[in-house]
Amino acid sequence: MTTTTANPVLRVAPASPAAAAAHFRSRLAFHTDVSDVAAALAADGDTGFVLVDSRSTESWDQGHVPGAVHLPTALIPEQAEELLDKSVPVVAYCWGPGCDGATRAALALAELGYQVKEMLGGFEYWVREGFAYDTWQGREQRDRDPLTGPVDSSDCGC
Repeated sequence: MTTTTANPVLRVAPASPAAAAAHFRSRLAFHTDVSDVAAALAADGDTGFVLVDSRSTESWDQGHVPGAVHLPTALIPEQAEELLDKSVPVVAYCWGPGCDGATRAALALAELGYQVKEMLGGFEYWVREGFAYDTWQGREQRDRDPLTGPVDSSDCGC
């Protein structure tokens, strides 16, 4: 007699379509990605949000997204109200996917009453996707990493 064991992917059954839809809708309420932020910043007019770089001054000087507000996580309690309007949603970022800095910043902002999302990928993916960035020496830009999206198109089709 043979026993069938589910493979590792299906060992836990997928959620129902309704539960999956609720889960993924919820994730999108908390996160955005580099490409969407770049598209919003490139469009004419008001983006409807403010982008916050939550890293240290040394990190900011090394490179940051043009137009971002510099507000290190440790300074959020003292400086957020001077720099941000609670009626405008905030998108926070830090170094990259291996860093929880943007999550800590988003938590601190939410606890102060701000609507906030986290930019997945952070500054690392901003650069890897080929978007221009500012440094203390001026504007820079690198070629798009082919592992982050199509090299010959700005639209990944997502």
